[in-house]
Amino acid sequence: MKGRKRSRGITLIGFLMLLGVVGFFGYMAMRLIPMYSEYMGVVKAMEQVRSEPNAGNMTPEQVRQSLSLKFDTQYVADDAIPPQAIRIVRQGNAQTLSVSYERRAPFVYNLELVGTFEKSVNLSATDGL
Repeated sequence: MKGRKRSRGITLIGFLMLLGVVGFFGYMAMRLIPMYSEYMGVVKAMEQVRSEPNAGNMTPEQVRQSLSLKFDTQYVADDAIPPQAIRIVRQGNAQTLSVSYERRAPFVYNLELVGTFEKSVNLSATDGL
């Protein structure tokens, strides 16, 4: 009597379950990647402001103006970062630029994905370079 060959591989139901899990995480990534790419633009804009000559001696209004221009070149939407999320703190001779904001992306029905982003750069650090 010959032995029966065993089939190897994934069944249709297993494939559909795998496809559902991969699709769920793929959809989640499609919603999260724009938030993180925007954050990378914010970080790059802040670094560009820091690398400007005499950045540590700029007035807060000059820093905000420069940061706004950099946001435009980094494809950060005007409504993405509210004005109250940008803080410029001066302590003695040191000046720090801080951006702290929250982004929400609709996910499914009444669920949202929330990203909280925060970054600080010392504007006075490059004065000695």
